[in-house]
Amino acid sequence: MSDTVINQQTEAENYKRFMKKIESGEKIEADDWMPDDYRYTLIKLISMHGISEIMGALPEKEWVPRAPSIKRKLGIMAKVQDEMGHGQLLLRVTEDLMKPTGKTREDIMQDLFSGRLKFHNVFHMEAPTWGDAGLIGWLVDGAAIISQTNMLHASYGPYARALKRICAEEVFHAQHGEAIIMALAEGTEAQKTMVQEAVNRWWESLLMFFGPADASTTGSSKQDTTIKYKIRSKTNEDLRQDFFSKYIPRVKSLGLTIPDETMYFDKEQGLWVYRQPDWSKFKDIIRNKGPKSQERLQLRIHSHSINAWVRDALSQ
Repeated sequence: MSDTVINQQTEAENYKRFMKKIESGEKIEADDWMPDDYRYTLIKLISMHGISEIMGALPEKEWVPRAPSIKRKLGIMAKVQDEMGHGQLLLRVTEDLMKPTGKTREDIMQDLFSGRLKFHNVFHMEAPTWGDAGLIGWLVDGAAIISQTNMLHASYGPYARALKRICAEEVFHAQHGEAIIMALAEGTEAQKTMVQEAVNRWWESLLMFFGPADASTTGSSKQDTTIKYKIRSKTNEDLRQDFFSKYIPRVKSLGLTIPDETMYFDKEQGLWVYRQPDWSKFKDIIRNKGPKSQERLQLRIHSHSINAWVRDALSQ
């Protein structure tokens, strides 16, 4: 029997054991055998998640010096610090996965700078008012909680454990944002208008947050792979519908309107019917052609460059 045939049989046996562990609910650990498509799907997913946590701190960082009170300034500073910590935690998880590939965290950063590694569409957008800062915490982090809790029982153990800490902190972030929005919605007419304009500005991005309903929109099959390997259990559309069910009543309870006059809940189907966002715009945004993409990337590149001495000192 040739070495090639023996290797194929060994791979087949490894894969069978791997799938048996997943089907039985056991966790896969960093040193366990795993198929290449599982490893690379996780690397892509978790590195994007980690980088998005870091890039996601930047829109709110812009509001730290402009927050309307010391209390609000301290709150948003703490949130920015948490998001950066989430990013660092997730990049450590990714590093362990990348060891067999010979890549490091520095490769992740260079992939971000070159455009090979995407970050979440919402963090390419502008946040021109304090209402936007509050809405990011309330609805963007609310959407993140829905997406991330769907992976709390992910088959990959290190990611599932990291998400438990991250999701717990994201709940506080969402409450922080909701407190800002409620204060504005109960304030002056100008403040109420500020919140409504923020909702209008972010609505399409929130629809895009969960990704397209099917792979044909972007040419990606990551959704199918993550479900196959029990990294997550729900589809993009399932998650979007969960977001609608949770947040549309809350938005309306504050006297705000959803900027989609076609939207309604179809009782017969048990789902929300809504106007689809422009998915071609989504593809442009994640290719770093969004309103603030280049500005935020340049800020990240500058920070990475001027702090190189710290990384060098720590590696000695």
